[in-house]
Amino acid sequence: FLIKRGLWLILIEVAVISFAWSFNPHYNFLFLQVIWAIGISMVLLGFLIYLPLRFVMLIGLIIVLGHNMLDVPEAAAGFNPGFWWDLMHHGSFKLYSITENHSVFMVYPFVPWTGVMMLGYCFGIYFTSSYTVEQRRKKLLSIGGGLILFFIVLRYLNIYGDPVRWSLQKNNLFTFLSFLNVYKYPPSLLYLCMTIGPALLFLAFIEKTKNEFTNVMRVFGRVAFFYYIIHLYLIHFLSTISFFGRGHSFSEVSKIGEHLPFYFVIPGEGYRLAVVYLIWVLIVIALFPLCKWYDDYKTKYKEKWWLSYL
Repeated sequence: FLIKRGLWLILIEVAVISFAWSFNPHYNFLFLQVIWAIGISMVLLGFLIYLPLRFVMLIGLIIVLGHNMLDVPEAAAGFNPGFWWDLMHHGSFKLYSITENHSVFMVYPFVPWTGVMMLGYCFGIYFTSSYTVEQRRKKLLSIGGGLILFFIVLRYLNIYGDPVRWSLQKNNLFTFLSFLNVYKYPPSLLYLCMTIGPALLFLAFIEKTKNEFTNVMRVFGRVAFFYYIIHLYLIHFLSTISFFGRGHSFSEVSKIGEHLPFYFVIPGEGYRLAVVYLIWVLIVIALFPLCKWYDDYKTKYKEKWWLSYL
């Protein structure tokens, strides 16, 4: 199932999500982003689960703790990473030509995320019947708190864990922001610690909480993939309306596609940050009824095999 679902996610990334981002019917630009990284990681995990759990965890730890060692050769003068290096470690929105008129955007290198998925697979043991809610809560608190402490100490030492060092800035606030400014592409060790640590603490405190808000969030969580695809199309559709509302015409679209992967988007145009946040909130609210319907449909017809892929 992991292998089939992983291959399915890769196909969806290339065929469905790439179009959602670009609205380019010629598919001149293909995107390898988060769904691709999850997909290829699932394929690999589909083979790795035959190993003892401790070995899966060991490999995951080696990847997560050690992949930032590759920052050293990357920082050397004249280093020129190629396709395979970017595919597995760096990425960083690199554009690679695959034919004369088609290119692929390398956004999410998969190896670091594969390590995270392996550790997540091992972490799942805490959610089996072998652990009570209270035992699980203690594990979540200890691991989450430990990751936060590990982040603070390692980041303060400024010697490893992220390709960019923090530095003293013009005031304490900007110095603090420099301290927190860590890499996501690829996800550095420090990035993973500062995001997963608080998430585990939140999970420890929220597990027993049940109210209207958590009921709403549970719906989104149960149909996350469905929501992800739908919201991309909705946002780009609204962007297209805005494009024509600003006075642009179809004749400009092909010219945009010669230089940018996104149709119906003009560089420099847009809205203030407050408006962007407002649009985000409204889209989440607007899509909730559709997500709720799909969640109810999945629950009612859970015997339908194809629902597990959406």
